[in-house]
Amino acid sequence: MILQHSLPFAPWADPRTRRLPGILPLDMADWLRVDDAYAAQMALRDVLIAERPGSVIGQTEMARAAVDELFEFTLAHLPDGFSRKGPGVVRPDGTKVTLDPAQPLHTFGRLVQEDLCLMQEDGAGEHLLSAAVLCFPAGWLLAEKLGRPMMRIHAPVGKYTEDVGRRVQRLLDAVRVETPLWRANAHHSRAPLFNPQSETTAKESVAEGEMPFVRSERQCLVRLPHSRAVVFSIHTYLVRRTDLTPDQAVALESFPLHRA
Repeated sequence: MILQHSLPFAPWADPRTRRLPGILPLDMADWLRVDDAYAAQMALRDVLIAERPGSVIGQTEMARAAVDELFEFTLAHLPDGFSRKGPGVVRPDGTKVTLDPAQPLHTFGRLVQEDLCLMQEDGAGEHLLSAAVLCFPAGWLLAEKLGRPMMRIHAPVGKYTEDVGRRVQRLLDAVRVETPLWRANAHHSRAPLFNPQSETTAKESVAEGEMPFVRSERQCLVRLPHSRAVVFSIHTYLVRRTDLTPDQAVALESFPLHRA
């Protein structure tokens, strides 16, 4: 298991995020993060992108311009620890990644810990998933979601009602270039970071005591200035429940998490 040693933010322990959707303003200087699991997560991402690109990378034709914009946008927002070396970028773990504008998703998928998904308007009043580099899915398949609108993407989620769908759509419509947003979720888990599962796969019933980890996704919504696509970025934390702080552990006792 690739784990962080601590969880920097527990959404169940903060009154602003205990209730859905728990949206907070994002400081773009804190958009992309490098944490103590960076080297191990990136080593896994390198393998997945090299050996299973069809499982972790997808793009629709409508996303071409937005993906090109995201390539430059991501490079412009790399945090401290990255350095440009000729035609490449040296990551904080010392690995040099050659910048390849012809394969932008492959490239920034090997630079940042975050999975990056592009949401674009479909012309019918909804946003659809138009492109993604998704190395750490929490129980879903990119191939089943790519090119699908939000309501269809969340069809297997019983709590994602039409009312919730309308609220999410209003949120996506409201994201402005100058006001990016973020939220976080959390689940009990015993699964690895790369955990793809089809919608048709029966979910295994596992007791909470058999799930020793907490998986939390820091999800950011950032509007690209030119294509107007919304970047949905996901920084995945996986920690042992025993590594939660005392305050986080106490708050968790009165806030049951879902299982993933």
